[in-house]
Amino acid sequence: MTLPFDGAITEFYETGAPDDVRDKIAGADKDDILTPTYPHAERMKRKDYEREMEALQIELVKMQSWVKATGARIACVFEGRDAAGKGGTIQRFRQNLNPRSARVVALSKPTEKESTEWYFQRYTKHLPSAGELVMFDRSWYNRGVVEHVFEFCTPAQRAHFFAQVNPFEEMMIDDGIHVFKFWLNVCRAEQLRRIMARERNPLKQWKLSWIDVEGLGKWDDYTDAIRETLQLSHSDIAPWTIVRSDDKKRARLNAIRTLLHGLDYTNKDLQAIGKIEKEICGGPDIWDA
Repeated sequence: MTLPFDGAITEFYETGAPDDVRDKIAGADKDDILTPTYPHAERMKRKDYEREMEALQIELVKMQSWVKATGARIACVFEGRDAAGKGGTIQRFRQNLNPRSARVVALSKPTEKESTEWYFQRYTKHLPSAGELVMFDRSWYNRGVVEHVFEFCTPAQRAHFFAQVNPFEEMMIDDGIHVFKFWLNVCRAEQLRRIMARERNPLKQWKLSWIDVEGLGKWDDYTDAIRETLQLSHSDIAPWTIVRSDDKKRARLNAIRTLLHGLDYTNKDLQAIGKIEKEICGGPDIWDA
């Protein structure tokens, strides 16, 4: 089988990955969780996951009916490490919602024209109108992390971004938009295991880019950029919710619960939603746990 990028991901695993990362992957069973500090040793059982997810899907449909009836506006930002599960989490958020009013925004790199505009300008075009839920699969936070790590922006541009991002989000909220910011995180061994699985799966190779490949060797640079981004953009008005997604099932369930608990929609069933597992889904203090 032909591997993308001439097998560069497997080559990194064999010759470039730290020994402890390689050993964790080699010695793990399929359902083992590779992060020692994660509150569970194995992934959630599918039967339990499907039962809890079904209850949450019903609540999401009720929530969307409320959004449409009241004209509420909701913007959800999904950020995180490569292969942290952003796309799969978004898919579970909207799998039973009306796609006409539950949109996903996944922008490509800026055009030449967009690169001359105010940085936030191309994102404002996609903010929700009345009755809409918009999910950003990556967002304006590209400037805080990816653009910085790969030097796609200057230090001055990044500093200007941080000077404006909190006021930008405060204006959104002041205008009535409900803003939820999710940061999905995985350990280095789990990230590499997932990226290698994508490399070998013809149905998932399209998810890979050269940035994913080059980023494998920039773990520490990403860590520093993420830490600084969370410190500078976490606020009481627009807080970050960190989702430890070493177990995708638990990550999806707890992220959905966070949204549902954060909205006062009609016929809300707190028992069906369940409690958020704070060791998996919480504030910035758990992001590098």
